[in-house]
Amino acid sequence: MTSPFNESTIEHHAIALFQELGYAYAFGPDVGPDGNQKEREDYGETLLLERLRTAIHALNPAVPKDIRDEALRMVRDAAHGGLMTQNNLIQRMLVEGARVAHQVDGEERGAIVRLLDYDHPQANDWLAVNQYTVIHDRINRRADLVVFINGIPLGLFELKNMADVNATVQKAWNQLQTYQADMPNLMAYNAVLVISDGLKAAMGCLGAPYERFLPWKTIDGQELMDRGDDPLRFLIHGIFEPRRFLDLLRYFIAFEDDGRKLSKKIAAYHQFHAAHKALLTTLAAAGIGGDRRGGVVWHTQGSGKSLTMLFFAGMLIQHPALENPTIVMLTDRNNLDTQLFDTFAAGSQLLRQDPQQADSVTDLRELLQRASGGVIFSTIQKFQKDRHEPHGKHPVLSDRKNIIVMVDEAQRSQYEILDGYAANLRSALPNATFVAFTGTPLELNDKDTRVVFGDYIDIYDIQRAVEDGATVPIYYESRLVRLNLPEDQRPLIDSTFEEITEDDEQENKERLKTRWAQLEALVGAPKRVDQVAADMLDHWEKRKSILSGKAMIVAMSRRIAVELYEAVIQLHPDWHGEDDTQGVIKVVMTGNASDPLEWKQHIRGKVANEAIADRLKEPDDPLEMVIVRDMWLTGFDAPALNTLYVDKPMRGHTLMQAIARVNRVFANKSGGLVVDYIGIAQDLKNAIATYTRSGGKGNPAETVEAAIKVLLEKLDICRSIFHGCDYQDYLTGEGAEQVSALRRATEFILSEDIREDGLKRRFRNATSGLRKAATLAAGDDIVERCRTEIIFFLSVRATLDKTSDAEMLVEEQEYAIRQLIDQSIAPEGVVDLYAVAGLPKSEISLLSDAFIEQIQAMPERNLALEMLRRLLQDKVRKEGKGNLIQSKAFSERLDEALRKYHNRSVDTVEVMQELIELAKALQKLDQRHAELGLTKEEAAFYDALATNDSAVQAMGDDALKMIAKEVADTVRQNTRIDWSIREQARAHLRRMVKRVLRKHGYPPDMQEGAVNMVIEQAEGLAS
Repeated sequence: MTSPFNESTIEHHAIALFQELGYAYAFGPDVGPDGNQKEREDYGETLLLERLRTAIHALNPAVPKDIRDEALRMVRDAAHGGLMTQNNLIQRMLVEGARVAHQVDGEERGAIVRLLDYDHPQANDWLAVNQYTVIHDRINRRADLVVFINGIPLGLFELKNMADVNATVQKAWNQLQTYQADMPNLMAYNAVLVISDGLKAAMGCLGAPYERFLPWKTIDGQELMDRGDDPLRFLIHGIFEPRRFLDLLRYFIAFEDDGRKLSKKIAAYHQFHAAHKALLTTLAAAGIGGDRRGGVVWHTQGSGKSLTMLFFAGMLIQHPALENPTIVMLTDRNNLDTQLFDTFAAGSQLLRQDPQQADSVTDLRELLQRASGGVIFSTIQKFQKDRHEPHGKHPVLSDRKNIIVMVDEAQRSQYEILDGYAANLRSALPNATFVAFTGTPLELNDKDTRVVFGDYIDIYDIQRAVEDGATVPIYYESRLVRLNLPEDQRPLIDSTFEEITEDDEQENKERLKTRWAQLEALVGAPKRVDQVAADMLDHWEKRKSILSGKAMIVAMSRRIAVELYEAVIQLHPDWHGEDDTQGVIKVVMTGNASDPLEWKQHIRGKVANEAIADRLKEPDDPLEMVIVRDMWLTGFDAPALNTLYVDKPMRGHTLMQAIARVNRVFANKSGGLVVDYIGIAQDLKNAIATYTRSGGKGNPAETVEAAIKVLLEKLDICRSIFHGCDYQDYLTGEGAEQVSALRRATEFILSEDIREDGLKRRFRNATSGLRKAATLAAGDDIVERCRTEIIFFLSVRATLDKTSDAEMLVEEQEYAIRQLIDQSIAPEGVVDLYAVAGLPKSEISLLSDAFIEQIQAMPERNLALEMLRRLLQDKVRKEGKGNLIQSKAFSERLDEALRKYHNRSVDTVEVMQELIELAKALQKLDQRHAELGLTKEEAAFYDALATNDSAVQAMGDDALKMIAKEVADTVRQNTRIDWSIREQARAHLRRMVKRVLRKHGYPPDMQEGAVNMVIEQAEGLAS
C-alpha cells in the first residue's frame, strides 16, 4: 500500500494555514496564461500585474496616474539584472516606496509611490498560490507555493514529502539554489524562503547557506514550540501573519555591502521578538514617567547579537514617538567599537543614514551637539572630564529625551556609576534612555548594572541557540602542560591567576611588573613553550585529518605569542610566510615603539590586520592558525574557526566570550573545541555556574568525553546492524580486499533492508551521529583506534547515498567521506559506486549490451539493481534534454517498475528484468530517428507535434514529419539570436513556429499547445 503522504499533502496543509490567516488562495495553473482565472500574460511574467496596479492606485490616490504607471514599470523592470543587486533594489522599493523622477515646471522632482501599506495590513492584497510555473531563458520551473502581497511574490516555499526518507529539507534547500540560478525573474522579488518536509520547517533568505536556514519556534514571542507541535504552523503563523510579515519586511531584512560582496541577512525568531520587546520597554522608559532604564537583552555569543542591535536601531529610528532619535552605540574597547560599527555601516540602508564613529573626545562632543537624528559610535572611555577640571562633573552634552544609548557588553563598563566613565556618561546625557546587550549573563550581585539598565528584556541562552542551529556546541579538552615551579611558589601562582583578567598589558605595566611578570616567566619558559608547540601541532594534525577548519591560539603575553610562533616555525618551517598574503600561521597583536625589532613582523596597522582576518575567515585560504593575546577574543566572527587553544588565564565573561569564538555555525561543523593548556577548568566551572544561576540553560562547554560516549554508542549500533556480515577484510586488508569487503557490506544492507523495514534508515541515523561524534573528538586516542572501522561504516553510507555522477552527494555525507575515507579506496575523496560494484567506469550516456550483461551477472542482486536504477535515471534525465516526450514516457515506465518493487508486488529478479527491458528500449531509441527518416532534433519535434492524436489523424504521419523538419530548421536558424533578451527571443521564435504550422495547415485549435511543446523542446535542446 502506498503512503497517503506526499508532497501535495504538505502543500495543502500549508495552504490551509495561510487561509486561517485570511489569505486568499489560487491554483497556479488557474491564474496562468492558459487558466480560467488568467492573471498572467505569459510564464515569464512573475508579478500579478493587475493586483499590483490596483494596489498602487489605491495606496497613492493623490499621485498622478502617469507617475503611478511609471512606478509599476519600475517594479517590473527591477527583476532584470544581478539577482542580489536587484533584490536589494526591490527591498528598498518595498520599504521606502518607488521613487519616480518627473518634471514640474521644467524642474525635476521626485515622487514616492507606496507599494505596501504598513500601517493597515488589511488594506493590502494577501494571496497564496501553489504550483506556480515560471519560465526564464527557456528553462521551465514550478514553485510549490508562492506568497504574494499586492501581486508581488515575496515568499517562496519548497516542500518535501515527510514520508519519503530521501525527500529531505537539505534537498529542498538544494532546489532553492537551482531556482536562484534558473528563475531570477521570480527570485528577485523574494523576501523569505522556506523549506519544509512537514517534520521540519526552516526559513532563510537569498544567498543564505543551508546552515542559516533556521526554525521559527514561536508565534507570539511568548510561547515556544514544544516537542510534538507542528513546525510548519509555527513558521507560517509566526512569520506570515499579516502584521508580523509587514514588520519583518520593514525592519528585519538587511543588505550588507562590505565593498567586495553584497549579502542579505534576515532576522531569526529570537532577534525579531527581542527587538520588539526592547522597543516596548524603551518607549516606556523614555516616555512620561519612565525611569530611563530600557533593560538588558542577553543573547548568547554567536547568535547574531550585533544584527539584533542593528534591527532594533532601525525600529527606534523610524518610530514616530521618538521624533527622530539620536542613537549612541557604546562599547568599552576600540576593536569592539570598530566591529560593531562595521556591522552598522554595512547595513546602513536599514538605518536610513550612515553611522558616524567618534575619533576622539572632541569629535564625540561635536557629534552630540545636534538637534536630532544620528547614529553615533563611541567607546565609553571618550566620556572624559575636562582636564583642567578633573574633580568637577562631566559637562552636559545634550539634555534631549530622545537619545537612546545602546551599550554592548555593559557589565564590563557600568560599575563606576558614582565616579568614573559610567558616571560621566550619565552626566553628559542626563535624560537619555539606556538599553544593554550582552552575550554573557550579569553576575547575581551585579546590582550596579541593573541600576543603570533595569532587568532582562529577553534571554536567548546556549541551549536554545544550539537546538535552533544558531550556534554549535562547544567542547572542552584538558591537555595541561605543567608549570615547572617549586611548591612554595604555588600560592603565589593561585592568587595571580585570580588577579589577571582582561586588563590590557600596557595600561597596567607597573602593577604587572611584579607578580604577573613572575607568572609570565614560568608560563613562557622556553622548555614549556616548546612542549606546548609540539603537543598543539600534533593535536592539530590529528584534527585536520578528520575535519577542515581553522584554529586560534591564545597566549598569555605578546612575548610568549612571538616565541610560540618561533617554536611552531622550528617544527614546520614551511608554515612561515614572508608577507601577510603567505604563511599558514600568523601572530596578531598590538605594538609600540619600544618593542624588540624581531617583533616588528607581527605588528600591523588596522588595514593589515583586517587582511589577516579576511584570510582566516576564508575557508580555502592556506592560513590555518593565528596566535593572539587580547585581540579578536571578543566580537570577532570567523565561522571556520573550530579549535581554540588556550594558554592564558581567563575568567568570568572574558573567558565565556573567548570560547565563543568557536561556536559559530559553519558548513559541516558539529561543534567547537576549547583545548586547555594552562588550567582554566575551574574558572570555566565558575563561569558556567554564574551562567546557570542567571537562568541560562545548556552547558557552555561540554567535555570531549561526552562526544566519545556518543561515538561508542553509534559504533555499537553500526556493529549490531552488520551482525552476520564479515567485514574484517576491510579492517586488515588493502586495496582489492577492502573494495570487495565494501561491496559485500553494501549488498548486505540492501538485502537486509528488504527483510527488516527501516534498517537502512536506522543505519543512516547511526552513521550521522558517528560522523558528528568523530569530528568533535578528532585527535582523541579512541578515535584513532577506531578510525578504520569508522571509515568503513561511513564508506558504506556513502555508497548508499550516492545517486549518480550527475548529482552531488548530500553535503553531509560528501564531507564525511572527503575527510575520513581511506585514500586507497577513493583517491578523489568520494566513493565511486562503479568501483565498489567491481565494474569498469562506463560512459553513462551509453547502455551497451556488454555493460548490461555485466550488471546482470553480478552476484550481489540488490547492488546490481541499485546500479541499474541509477544508470537508467541518469540516461532518462539526459534524454529529456533531447526529446521531452520520449523522456517523459520512459520516466513513467521506470517509476512504475520501481513502485511495484517497493510495494513488494515484484521481487528483485523480476524488477531487474523490467529494467533491463527498459534499458534495451532506451538503446533502440538512439536509432529511432533513423527509422523515421529524421535527425534526432527533427524526431524530437515530430514527437512534440504528434502528442495530440487528433492532429495525427487530421494531418497524417508524412505531413507531421515535413512540419517537424521545417520546425527544426527554423529553431536552428533562430538559436543564433540574442537569448539574453529572453522574452523577445521567445516571442520571435513563437511567431516563426506558428507561421510554419499555419503554412502546413496544422489544426488551429491545437496550435497553441503544439507551439508550447515546440518552444519547450527547443529550450531543452538549447540547454
